[in-house]
Formats: sequence, structure tokens, C-alpha cells
Amino acid sequence: MATPYLGEIKIFTFTYAPRGWALCNGQLIAISQNQALFSLLGTTYGGDGRQTFALPNLQGRVPAHVGAGFLLGAPGGEETHTVTAAEMAGHTHALVGSPAAATATLPTGNYLATASGADPYGPSAASDVPLIAGSFTAAGGSGPHENRQPYLVLSACIALTGIYPPRN
Repeated sequence: MATPYLGEIKIFTFTYAPRGWALCNGQLIAISQNQALFSLLGTTYGGDGRQTFALPNLQGRVPAHVGAGFLLGAPGGEETHTVTAAEMAGHTHALVGSPAAATATLPTGNYLATASGADPYGPSAASDVPLIAGSFTAAGGSGPHENRQPYLVLSACIALTGIYPPRN
């Protein structure tokens, strides 16, 4: 393998960083021990800029090119997302019924049906039973859902030693 550029990021198929590399996991490292790398990264990914600076954190993230609204080093997105009513497209749910006489007493797995051959959509009667409270509320329980694209887990590492990259 050729000598890498200092600060070069590569993907490896093993779970550790090879000699001269570090995992891109956002760790803080001492400026005094990595002055050349600090001159390239600065505090773009964190650190106090006096004693420490941070390496990029690519855990659970996808790198994106700077520009088009993406700032260098700025994290974005989310691993899980809770859909709000404002984000959901307008839609309807049909109420399904059957004109046949009811043969079951529990609603699970069944349709609305007539009682003794009466019109299931006729006027309200004293014998009508209301639906269970909450039957027509929003579905989903307001919990988050997985929001990541399909992925393959690999190790992203940054070169701590190597050739200082020329500007031209």
C-alpha cells in the first residue's frame, strides 16, 4: 500500500485501526502529538483548539461533499425519526362493512355487519354500540421508526502519519 496523505480517510473491513491510522469515531487527540494533522483539520470536528482537536465521527453516518447546503464538519440527519401529523401526506381510511348478517361477536378480523338483516348504515338505534374509544385516532403510537438507508458496517479510519498534502 502506498504512503497515504496525512488526514486521508479510508474504509477498512476489519474492526481496528492499522498502525499510523485512527478510527473516525470523534475522539479527541492532543495537538502537541499531532501538530501536522491539526494544521489540516483544526477544530472543524471539535476540540478546544488549545490542547485538543477531534477526529471526524463517521459512526452511523454517511459522508457528504461540502456545498449545496452542507458545511464542512457539520453533522446532519437522524438515525430514527418520529413522523408528525404535519409531515404525513393527506389520506383517508375507508370504513369497510358487509350487508350480510353478523356471525361473530368480536370485531377482531371481522367487518361491520347487519344485525338481524337490518341496514348496517341505517339510522342510529337504541341497540347500537359505539366503537371502542380511540378507534379513529392516529396510528403509530408516536414512536420513532428506522430512518437509515441500507448499510454495510465498515471501519472508517484517518491517516495520522503520511505525506502532508500539497495545495496544488
